[in-house]
Amino acid sequence: MTYATERDDLTFEAVEISDASFDQDETAPFFAFVPTYLDGGNGIDNGVKEIMTNALADQISYGDNRQHLLGIVGSGNKNFNAQYILTARRYAVAFQAPVIASYELRGTPRDIETVYAAISQRLLEAGYQ
Repeated sequence: MTYATERDDLTFEAVEISDASFDQDETAPFFAFVPTYLDGGNGIDNGVKEIMTNALADQISYGDNRQHLLGIVGSGNKNFNAQYILTARRYAVAFQAPVIASYELRGTPRDIETVYAAISQRLLEAGYQ
């Protein structure tokens, strides 16, 4: 049983976007969960080469999809300092959507509560709840 199921006030459908996914029109509000993976550069002053998330950026960019993006949840490793949730912060600028929450590595039970509350709050602010 998931945290959302236990709460019984929001319904989520998780969709994995990968290089094997086909871009499609989004017609409902959605949130993007974005890890930070870089290959080369430090992401701050000498370049950024993102890996693993390019298919998600393509999906959000497709058609009018970004109009339905309500928020971004970033994950990363705090050992990388300024690179922590760098991809989420870059997506926020590129797609004009707020970073609503973050968690380190795989997250904790407390992070689940925090992310859930942030999603619920953002849905309320956007008039969907």
